[in-house]
Amino acid sequence: MIDPSRLPTHPGCYLFRDAAGSIIYIGKAKNLKKRVSSYFRRHDPDPKTEALVRKAASVDFIITDNEIEALILENTLIKKHQPRYNIDLKDAKNYAYIHVTDGEFPRIGIARKAGGDGTFFGPFVSARERDYILSVVKRTFKLRSCKKLPKRACLRYHIGSCSAPCIGNISGEDYRRQVGRAESVLRGNTDCLIMSLSLEMAERSESQEFEQAMELRDQIAAIEHLAERQHVDRQKSYDEDVINYVESDGQVYLMLFNVYKGTLAEKQEFVFDGHEEVIDEFLAQYYAEHDPPAEIILPHQVSGVLIQFLSLRKGSRVRITVPKRGEKKKLLDLVRKNIEITFFGGQLKLERLKKLLELPDILEVIECFDISHLSGTSMVGSMVQYRSGKPDKQNYRRFKIRTVEEIDDFAAIAEVIQRRYSRLKMKNGEFPDLIIVDGGKGQLSAARTELERLGLDIPIIAIAKREEEIYIPALAHPLPVDRKETASLFVQEIRDEAHRFAIAYHRLLRKKQIVS
Repeated sequence: MIDPSRLPTHPGCYLFRDAAGSIIYIGKAKNLKKRVSSYFRRHDPDPKTEALVRKAASVDFIITDNEIEALILENTLIKKHQPRYNIDLKDAKNYAYIHVTDGEFPRIGIARKAGGDGTFFGPFVSARERDYILSVVKRTFKLRSCKKLPKRACLRYHIGSCSAPCIGNISGEDYRRQVGRAESVLRGNTDCLIMSLSLEMAERSESQEFEQAMELRDQIAAIEHLAERQHVDRQKSYDEDVINYVESDGQVYLMLFNVYKGTLAEKQEFVFDGHEEVIDEFLAQYYAEHDPPAEIILPHQVSGVLIQFLSLRKGSRVRITVPKRGEKKKLLDLVRKNIEITFFGGQLKLERLKKLLELPDILEVIECFDISHLSGTSMVGSMVQYRSGKPDKQNYRRFKIRTVEEIDDFAAIAEVIQRRYSRLKMKNGEFPDLIIVDGGKGQLSAARTELERLGLDIPIIAIAKREEEIYIPALAHPLPVDRKETASLFVQEIRDEAHRFAIAYHRLLRKKQIVS
């Protein structure tokens, strides 16, 4: 049985596998946990979804930094694995490219595949964005788009969006200069180009070539605007492998991302005993069986002998890169994030939360409370329990509020806290290591007062929904923590589960009232 609760709340791709381990469906998500959970909460799924859920025996995932990366990754994985339950688009093309041809007067246009003569930019995720960029670049640098040079000027020349090399209106040298500038923009190298054009504009203005200066001014404005909108997956002409690892309790947890020509395509996971020079040993064994790519991105350098071995295996030089910043460092960090969530998801979240709250003990058991009502009617409370960082649904509890007549979340929280922990105290039950209440300082104060009346000293915090602010009793202001930090996201995850459980109970009671 698939348990979606183990999945992270990050964006990424999920892969359903059948009992034999074969991939049967690949999807993308802004929130992996929420998306996968939705498959198992549908009351009336369509036949295809019903069959998919019935066949799915396990789910794997790859997290990404954003939804765009997830979309590109999904497309790549579907094309590679062709899962049974994904749409079979046999005639579908990949994301299109902007193509600049070779020759004395290159043309600019759209290409469905990157291959052959000329230079290709992309692939572009958004067709609308691609068309916008193409139109701006054509208009700004007045490049031709006709497949064959005509014998006379066309309408684009007369409206000022083509330099008309067809009638000799521009020299080959000047046209190629414009092509070079367009290619700089398409590569994303806008800062240097803007600086160069600004200097040239100043020179033209100083020499009173005002018409040319104004044209350069318009080009600069167009490039600056374009730089703010451009979203492409940068195309590379070579393959990369990105490798990172974490050592824990004598074990090495390693993950390898295969990046084919700039597009993340696949991940591989390995676990083995750790020892000195274990990474060099792994690389030698792995690339003895697999062709090395042109570049391998690692968290640290490896021996020169290993680099020679990799280059001999490939038949050309293999570059080992240890990035400290920039795009490649982000890739390396993304691999580590995947390792932490895949192998240490619950443990890592617990450690980060323990550190944030400066607690001395391990957070083995966490209990969270939420109140739900509709205009003050059918007020209910819920409690969810997380054990070792994961939901323990056998220990979830529901409360019908008994002592509160009107809308009073403070009093309702106080009631459920009192009922829960007075019962545990009476039965010598197991108390949690941390209590979370949904709300702000008011709910926190009400809950803490009840704990003090019961003579209990249990760490307690509150989380307010709107800004996801975390409050502790010792501070009047929320903790200075980013809402996207691991510990904060974990508290939000637990609170959301308590809210979902409360809403479900509230709906059940309302349904019973309507029926009766």
